[in-house]
Amino acid sequence: MFKDSGNNLIKFRDLNPSEVKQMLENNNSAKLIDVREEWEHKIAHIENSKLMPMSNFMQHINELGNDDELIIYCHTGVRSANVCRFLAEKGFKNLINLKGGIEAWSVEVDPSIPRY
Repeated sequence: MFKDSGNNLIKFRDLNPSEVKQMLENNNSAKLIDVREEWEHKIAHIENSKLMPMSNFMQHINELGNDDELIIYCHTGVRSANVCRFLAEKGFKNLINLKGGIEAWSVEVDPSIPRY
């Protein structure tokens, strides 16, 4: 949670990989968004995720709805947290940051995903 320039509380959830896995298994409408770069996505990605690199994220923002349930991930969770903050400031309401990113996902949920 943090405050925007108007001192309004803005929040998103940080969920660990096991929680996100359970959520994806129980909720087919959640969108899994990868904000890493294309070269990273080629090395490793979570199945059914959509690549929207942080470096050109604004080109993709219109593909997302303010009420969509969005699970954002990167390599370790830092870039995805920044994207969650940005989206929250833009009025998006259902934001989840994958805590630890794909690195933690590979360790905790799916060891077949390469670590880099």
